[in-house]
Amino acid sequence: MYEALGITALSAPQAAIVLGALLGLTFGALAEVTKFCFRRAVVGDRPALGVWAAGLVTALLGTQAAVSAGLIGFSDHRFFAADLPVAAIVIGGLLFGAGMVLTRGCVSRLTVLLGSGNLRALTVLLVFAVTAHATLKGVLAPLRVALGQITLPLGEAVSLANWPGGAALWTAVIALAALAIALRSGAKPLHLGLAALLGLLVPAGWVGTGFVLFDDFDPIAMESLSFTSPMAETLFWGVASTSIPASFGVGLVGGVIAGAAVLSLIGGRFAWQSFESPRQTGRYVLGAVLMGIGGVLAGGCTVGAGLSGIPTLSLAAILALAAIAAGGVATDRLLARAPSIPGYGARAAIPQVQPAE
Repeated sequence: MYEALGITALSAPQAAIVLGALLGLTFGALAEVTKFCFRRAVVGDRPALGVWAAGLVTALLGTQAAVSAGLIGFSDHRFFAADLPVAAIVIGGLLFGAGMVLTRGCVSRLTVLLGSGNLRALTVLLVFAVTAHATLKGVLAPLRVALGQITLPLGEAVSLANWPGGAALWTAVIALAALAIALRSGAKPLHLGLAALLGLLVPAGWVGTGFVLFDDFDPIAMESLSFTSPMAETLFWGVASTSIPASFGVGLVGGVIAGAAVLSLIGGRFAWQSFESPRQTGRYVLGAVLMGIGGVLAGGCTVGAGLSGIPTLSLAAILALAAIAAGGVATDRLLARAPSIPGYGARAAIPQVQPAE
């Protein structure tokens, strides 16, 4: 498709960087205004849950519309491996969920916060990126490989599109459930509307990389909004750009930071923030490590496996998000009820910890 457009100024990989940056700018701006964050939804913030659900509705409907139109397909995507790596997904999801509660923000939210001047977010994202890369290709890779070998053979059942009722039924079920949550959440109508626009960035990413930029002679990976691999790619591109080319993910991360910075400055919400104690720093670093390992094992974060993954109707993505939610809820309750844990006790006992959101 890209070759047919006759664009010669940029190659398909170069155009993917531009696409990632544009999607990132829009995501960063919308997420900064709406405080789009799965962690807040998990720990009991009903309006936050509604905002997240509103984004999922449009992400799902847009993605499945593109599939129905024959623009994209997911049969070869990693979400649809016939042998479901159940141990890696569940353990990774639980770790990621615990980490996002310790850092008071999932990776996408922390990227937005970095754009608004939060230096705690910068520290977390650096540790997260290094840990994620170590789990992908470094010293922690054997753990990933070992857990990935514990699988559940599902065959075609790994996609809800192959379940009774097909894609149309399961798209309707998930979309209606998410819509009901959004409408009953008490979130501001403006925020629900902006979140719905944010959700449309997901099919835009899938179609952009999987159809518009498809080029037989210069292929790129089909991908959409995600933050685990892109964050690692951005870190190592930043320190070795002469040998590591930029990618869609690098453009996405840079765009999110820039978009959030612009909107926070316009809205007067930009403010430099940092850690207030070594204990607080330790909590956030531990959370970053858990998210780095967990994001890779689970196959993505709350955006990569959740907002972008569930619209593909992948059972693996649904399982990953469920495990992330379970890990987040369990950790939140532990922190509220276990003051004996050094540095991570009841929230009332640690007033110095500033909410990331």
